[in-house]
Amino acid sequence: MINLPGGMHAMTMHDGEGHALTGATAEARDLFEHALELQRCYLGDPLEAIDRTITAAPGFAMAHITRGWMNLIGTEPRGFANARQSHANAAPLAKTPRERAHLEAMGQLANCDFHTAAATLQRLSIDHPRDLLALQIGHHIDFFVGDARMMRDRIARALPEWSEDRPGYHLLPAMHAFGLEECGDYVEAERQGRRAAALHPGDSWAQHAVAHVMEMQGRLKEGLAWMRDDPELWSRDSLLAIHNWWHTALYHLDLGEIDEVLTLYDGPIFGTKPPFSMTLGDAGALLWRLMLRGVDLGDRWDVLADLWTQVEGRSLYAFNDAHAVMAYVGAGRRSKAVEVIAALEEAAAGDNSNAIFSSQVALPVARAFLAFGDGDYTGCAALLLPVIPIAHRFGGSHAQRDVLDLTLIEAAFRADDEPLARAVTAERKAAKPHSVFTEAVFQRARAAAVVPA
Repeated sequence: MINLPGGMHAMTMHDGEGHALTGATAEARDLFEHALELQRCYLGDPLEAIDRTITAAPGFAMAHITRGWMNLIGTEPRGFANARQSHANAAPLAKTPRERAHLEAMGQLANCDFHTAAATLQRLSIDHPRDLLALQIGHHIDFFVGDARMMRDRIARALPEWSEDRPGYHLLPAMHAFGLEECGDYVEAERQGRRAAALHPGDSWAQHAVAHVMEMQGRLKEGLAWMRDDPELWSRDSLLAIHNWWHTALYHLDLGEIDEVLTLYDGPIFGTKPPFSMTLGDAGALLWRLMLRGVDLGDRWDVLADLWTQVEGRSLYAFNDAHAVMAYVGAGRRSKAVEVIAALEEAAAGDNSNAIFSSQVALPVARAFLAFGDGDYTGCAALLLPVIPIAHRFGGSHAQRDVLDLTLIEAAFRADDEPLARAVTAERKAAKPHSVFTEAVFQRARAAAVVPA
């Protein structure tokens, strides 16, 4: 009960899973549930929906907290500042232990302490396994820090506490599928991903998880069939549409279908020029893969680099910075790449999670991209060799980090380092034996020379 002036009382509202919602009205609760549905399905504009919720009930603690979470998971510089404001707004309002735990974790992430935020949410999900928001945000943070095991196990712990008839249940097997895939359990990952897609046709996270499985297994034709069967279903009004089209392009690229890749890049991947770090990163990673193959990209690098200069504020997530360097190197803007590397050096001297991301992975990766652009292929390879085995520490997926392996392979060829080319292409063939591209570079390395006795 909430005490009101004159001795009157108002009944505390609860969400669909029975969690108390401090400061909510019946109208605001319904608006909140709608915002959460958009969030868990990656549809429409969840932030606009949560703003309407706050307008309806300015004292609604979880609405302010959720607004903070929505600003943070995009990893935009301005999003961190917005989240800190949401934290300040929610701090005097949050009353229940669950709300206070959300508030604590959101504040930790807003201050770039990704690892502690993940741990705080881990405990929250143990205590409240039917808190789908906590599970979803925790799953994203596990991805940001490259913790594949927790991407899998955070969800596995909660699954028995749910039933298929609960709203949003489909997201659990979809998230579990992605965690399973990143842990290398491709058979179960595909089963769970297809199950989630069947439970909720158009579930873009389930679509995404199965796409990862087929990418890792080199099942290119099957991957294209999976993505091309009904793309309107998973792409319409979806916040994940660009990234899922990016996955579609990877299948075409592995098959050597360059025209198809460029058509996707100029269309659903980058046709609207989305000015967000994650989508700019996808665009750059695709162009870089094409550049490694010697494809003429016209003015695409310049257009992308111009958009990176418009990202507001200094990045607080080094994975994005490494992709910005990629774009600046591709566009021949060496001075801009050096600026970002200097920012990474400054970040590496800090004491938060971004310092770990920067010092251990992003900084040597960014320097390697710059070396490649400078034509120093030997230096590029020397920087990448020790960092690739630990590259998960700055986040991303296996599919995203594969650009590092591809760069190392091409650097080895261009440096005329035949032993290295043979070694890294053999490694790739062992990991992806069914990949068309892998077989091509494997044979290229073996045709180069005979190993000295």
